[in-house]
Amino acid sequence: QVQLVESGGGLVQPGGSLRLSCAASGFTFSRYFMTWYRQAPEKEREFVAGITSGGDVTNYADSVKGRFTISRNNAKNTVDLQMNSLKPEDTAVYYCHAQHLGWRTDYWGQGIQVTVSS
Repeated sequence: QVQLVESGGGLVQPGGSLRLSCAASGFTFSRYFMTWYRQAPEKEREFVAGITSGGDVTNYADSVKGRFTISRNNAKNTVDLQMNSLKPEDTAVYYCHAQHLGWRTDYWGQGIQVTVSS
């Protein structure tokens, strides 16, 4: 019943923008810390951005800070990642992740492809 479904990926030219969205269902979304991760071909998965349950605090990997923005809407059970000034090195599969620190539970989305190429 628990689902995290990413959307909004695709092919974009260097310097362009994309907005990823993650729709959650089957759990109490407003109580979970939300993050975006990414994994490039033949590389390990890395942290991209995170946001607290109330949306009041965010953090970013140094490689995306100033270019990406994470946000959430607890009324709609969604978390977004606005990606601007995209670079070829941003090419990866992007994953939505939910974590409840107190209950020690977490959930992963299926991933969505982002390709930055001319």
